[in-house]
Amino acid sequence: MDFLKLDNLVPLDLISKIFERMELNNYAKNHLLHERGAICEHIYLIQKGLARTFFYKDGKDITVHLASEGEIITAVDSIISLKKSRYNVELLEDSEVFSISYADLQHLLSQHPEYEKYVRLVLERMYTEGADRIEEFLFFSAKERYNNLVKTRPQLIQRVNLGHIASYLGMTQETLSRIRKAP
Repeated sequence: MDFLKLDNLVPLDLISKIFERMELNNYAKNHLLHERGAICEHIYLIQKGLARTFFYKDGKDITVHLASEGEIITAVDSIISLKKSRYNVELLEDSEVFSISYADLQHLLSQHPEYEKYVRLVLERMYTEGADRIEEFLFFSAKERYNNLVKTRPQLIQRVNLGHIASYLGMTQETLSRIRKAP
C-alpha cells in the first residue's frame, strides 16, 4: 500500500499530526524491526529501503508481505490484538523508517475522533490488498502470480532476492527460475 498516494483520501492535517508523532530512524540491512514471539507495538512507514514480513514453517522462512518506499509494514497479527506475533519484520536494505506506536495512534484518534474514518479507509485498502493476494493463491497459476508481480511491482524483482520472491509467490526457487527462463 502506498501511503503517500492516500492524500486524496486522508486530509493533510491528519497526515501532518501523524508525522508529528512519528520517529525517523536509520537501520542497516537485516535489522529486525519486530521479532516473532513478542507483541508488536509499532506501525512502520518505509521512507527509504525495503522490508518484509515473514514467518517460519517446517524450518522454511515464508515471506508474506513486502513493503518499499511509501508503504506501511507491521506484524498485523499482533498490533491490534496485542498478542505475541508469529511474524518477523526484517529490513532487506539499509533503510530509513518512520514509526509510530499503536498506542500513540489510538491516543491521537481519541483526541480527534473525526479522523477514525480515514484510518478505516487505510485499513480497508490494506484488507483489499490482502484479499487480492488470497485470490491470487486460489485462482492464479504460479506463472500468473509471477507475471502479476512483474506488472504491478517490477522494482521488487530487481531489489529482492529470488528466494524471498519465490516464497512470497508461494513457489520454490526452482519453479521461479523455470518461469523466469520460459518465453
